[in-house]
Amino acid sequence: MMTCDDAVLERLVLHRVGNKANNESLHLSKAPYVLNSDISGVLLKYFTTPFKGSQYYVFSDERGFNNNKVYTAVKKIFENPSEDLYSASCDIAKHLFDVSLHPNIKAGELYVTYLQNCYLDGDIVDAVGIFKSETRQTYIKIYPDQDDFSIQSDEGIDINKLDKGCIVFNKEEQDGYVVSIVDTISRGNEAVYWVDEFLNLMQRQDSYFKTDNMLNVCRNFVTEYLPQEYEMTRMDQADLLNRNQEFFKENKNFDTDSYSDKVFGDDEFKQQFIKFKQQYEDENGMQLTDNFVMSDEALKRASRYLRSVIKLDKNFTIYIHGKREMVETGEDEEKGLRYYKFYFNKES
Repeated sequence: MMTCDDAVLERLVLHRVGNKANNESLHLSKAPYVLNSDISGVLLKYFTTPFKGSQYYVFSDERGFNNNKVYTAVKKIFENPSEDLYSASCDIAKHLFDVSLHPNIKAGELYVTYLQNCYLDGDIVDAVGIFKSETRQTYIKIYPDQDDFSIQSDEGIDINKLDKGCIVFNKEEQDGYVVSIVDTISRGNEAVYWVDEFLNLMQRQDSYFKTDNMLNVCRNFVTEYLPQEYEMTRMDQADLLNRNQEFFKENKNFDTDSYSDKVFGDDEFKQQFIKFKQQYEDENGMQLTDNFVMSDEALKRASRYLRSVIKLDKNFTIYIHGKREMVETGEDEEKGLRYYKFYFNKES
């Protein structure tokens, strides 16, 4: 869990980064911005409000951390924020300019900040914030004019919508720090540059990562693999999804053997699940442990995908919550239609 509710915006440097592919320029400020108490509060809200902190990343060390330009600059700031924030911010701005090569990437202001008193997983830590504003909004200003009013329009930045940002927490330096990101406007190929080309991040393999990916394995195995390999009705599939949901609701730890026994029971299905999990790991370049503590945030986010839903033509949507034995399926030969029959004790 993270929060910046009590954070202090200690220092800030502001640059403007254009799109290199569109022959736009890079404009570096000459010195750090001099903050005052009024603007600090506004900027802090603008920078930190969008961060929810359920999914975290780390800087990639595929070519070594010393070759990761943002990691190197951030480490320099953490070691001496008062002296090195400005020079490191210039390095970050130059790097962002160099990777802004997609024609759809917008020019914008780049803010490199030093934050104190951030909260992350029970620790109070400092952080480096890197934020970019790209979108302008039109707003009106109304002024009293003697006995009347004057109305004017102007363009500015909506402080309720941060376009792009990352907060790097001064924690787990040797593993690539802990990083939270925001990217609200990028789509398609231009979205790659912020996370991959500029920040060069990979997802942190924490409890959220393990739970989220294991949920994908379990859901895809039931909804995609089994129906392709075996004759399985939608009710059989719904029954397995309900067992899935019950397991994740009732257990704090995920254990592969326990999961397979409670959800599948059948030895053949259990062996197929182990093979499917291995294939998922190979295809995604990861290794999921067989036993770990599950993340409540990941479970909450995924709960809607574990529901058993049967859609019948465009007329009916049925939610199955359990008790497979209370539902029958059949076919009316006279009408040439299939049907479901439900048994119940009372209406609610």
